[in-house]
Amino acid sequence: MSRLRRIRLSRLRLPLIRPYRLSYRTFDEFEPYLVEVEDSDGCTGFADAHISPGSSSETREGGWAFCLAKMDAIIGKAPADAKEIVLADFAKSKVAATALTAAIEVLEGSELLDVTDTRSQPLLTPINALEPEAIAAEVEKWIGEGFRTFKVKVGKDVDADLARVAAIQQVVSGRATLRLDANRAFSREQGIAFASRLDPAGIELFEQPCDSDDWEANAAVAAASTVPLMLDEPICTLGDIERAAKIERVGFCKLKLKRFGSLQRLADGLNAVRAHGMSPVLGDGLGSEVQGWLEACVARDTVDNAGEFNGFLKPKTGLFENPLPFESGEVRMPAGYRPQLDRAAVERATIATHDVAA
Repeated sequence: MSRLRRIRLSRLRLPLIRPYRLSYRTFDEFEPYLVEVEDSDGCTGFADAHISPGSSSETREGGWAFCLAKMDAIIGKAPADAKEIVLADFAKSKVAATALTAAIEVLEGSELLDVTDTRSQPLLTPINALEPEAIAAEVEKWIGEGFRTFKVKVGKDVDADLARVAAIQQVVSGRATLRLDANRAFSREQGIAFASRLDPAGIELFEQPCDSDDWEANAAVAAASTVPLMLDEPICTLGDIERAAKIERVGFCKLKLKRFGSLQRLADGLNAVRAHGMSPVLGDGLGSEVQGWLEACVARDTVDNAGEFNGFLKPKTGLFENPLPFESGEVRMPAGYRPQLDRAAVERATIATHDVAA
């Protein structure tokens, strides 16, 4: 039986092409934790995950410490046992735990990563412009590049957000679909005021209006909304999906690999969303090329709408020798695609490492 004989943890710094603005933070760079594992048979695997300050109570320092402790606990263990040890403490550091277990799944050769045929997987892209002329130019640019779903961040000011959404709707004029995302920034009252006044034309959904722990506030907004609600940050387990399904007008759940513990858990979660009568959405806009590849693989047979695993388009440089194929707004992995890390790119991006060996 094979055993884990080497584990490397690296903290990377990936400068972005342009700032990525969310309601709670503006990112100029991503800092994912990259995990590389090797077993006694020489099989290798890798995965990463980005802890986003402000998105949850998980911190980068805490995630690093979690990884160090678990690396010591699982070195020399069989891969299946190692995953069980990590996931036993999943709730303590979801993102860090997922990076470790997903790397082991890659080492094991998870069938979820098998690309058996070439498919087109459309992605969404954010609209960042604020003023009418800039909005028009940005919309035309993205449509010209093949995107047909746009993410619009809201949550700053109800009236200003409504005016901006209306301006984007006017320019888009039915040529693309909009997803609105408040990133938990609205109060219950603000969320109701915003959602109840939306013109639903061309809007697919309204994402996470209120705090992730305030299920009642989000339910109240869903009841008042003119468009279906999507829950994001609270969705980390099958139990969360069941709870969301009981809320009227919650039509979507967004899952992210980094919050679900493993590739298999993610696939099970996406299938559970549909089994409960909702539509699953997948993707981390703050993920690297590694995370984009892993989520794109799982999405192939579980998701039928625009993916949100577009974070890999934001850094100035990628991490693969054979980059994740992307063209005209779509991921297009050819049959048999399996990426390899670009060692030089990883080394240039690395700002800290820790190794353990059996």
